[in-house]
Amino acid sequence: MAMMTEEQVRQALAGVQDPELKRGLVELGMIHDVRVQGNEVRFTLALTTMACPFKDRIVEDAKRAVEALDGVQKVEVELREMTPEERKRIIPDEEGSAARLNRVGRVIAVMSGKGGVGKSLVAGLLAVALRRQGYSVGILDADITGPSIPRLFFVEMPQPKPSPFGLFPVESSSGVKVMSINLLLPREDEAVIWRGPLIGRAIQQFWGDVVWGKLDVLVVDLPPGTSDASLTVMQSLPVSGVVMVTSPQGLAGMIVRKAARMAQQMGVRLLGLVENMSYAVGPNGEHLEVFGPSHAWEIALAVGIPLLGQLPIDPRIARMCDLGQIEGYPAEEFAPVAEKIVAAVGLRQ
Repeated sequence: MAMMTEEQVRQALAGVQDPELKRGLVELGMIHDVRVQGNEVRFTLALTTMACPFKDRIVEDAKRAVEALDGVQKVEVELREMTPEERKRIIPDEEGSAARLNRVGRVIAVMSGKGGVGKSLVAGLLAVALRRQGYSVGILDADITGPSIPRLFFVEMPQPKPSPFGLFPVESSSGVKVMSINLLLPREDEAVIWRGPLIGRAIQQFWGDVVWGKLDVLVVDLPPGTSDASLTVMQSLPVSGVVMVTSPQGLAGMIVRKAARMAQQMGVRLLGLVENMSYAVGPNGEHLEVFGPSHAWEIALAVGIPLLGQLPIDPRIARMCDLGQIEGYPAEEFAPVAEKIVAAVGLRQ
């Protein structure tokens, strides 16, 4: 039987990934001092922090990979913490502490001209719909002063876990990764009274200092209007496209055109328009225009973008969102909207 080599051990460990960062242990510089003595293997695993929440899983995965090699009977793993220099080689400070660890395929921003039209609802439904299709999805709540995304996904507010590279986003029941200022406040009704530069910096940190890992899609819920926050997202993030949200009222349509023109002036692609609260379904199945006749086609034509869909008023969605159960809402009417967005940004499984 040929003698096992250190190189074979390293090759086996190269296939082991950090479960959150989705990158190999060897690539991340976590494997050191590989020693082979007969049928026994020893090596050192350098963790970013000894408080790593995935420590046990990483050790177990690494041991299993080496034990699968022919002739190995015993594997011993020593643990230590990375030095600051080792961490810097992986994550340059100037790019954000987590920037080099993240692999985000598409960034889709959801925008409206005014508040109250259901922009956060559309952002949440889009994240859920994409997750149901098997994509890895995150949602960044860029509405710093009026965050509502966590309330849609969680009954109780979970706390993001810290690491030397940045915060880990919290995960919903279906696996949607979520980051919002409300997850960092002592109480969810705590007011965030910040000026524009602080809000912009917070958004940049949510992008570069949060360990999103590998995502097919990051949905960004923008605040209403054309504020500093929207400007920061369009200038600082690689936005693949913007979904505009409106409601049937004429005033909402006028203001959404302003927001759409801002995106166009910034050179950001508009994926289309979603009209929320378009109608209610009556007892006999008829469509009741509670907020007046729809202007969605007119707005879409004026801006030069497709109308992605018109969503009804449904009391169930209000109840489920209040209970943090948006992932349990069937959202049949939203499914075609999500399909059009998937096609528009060129997502592939």
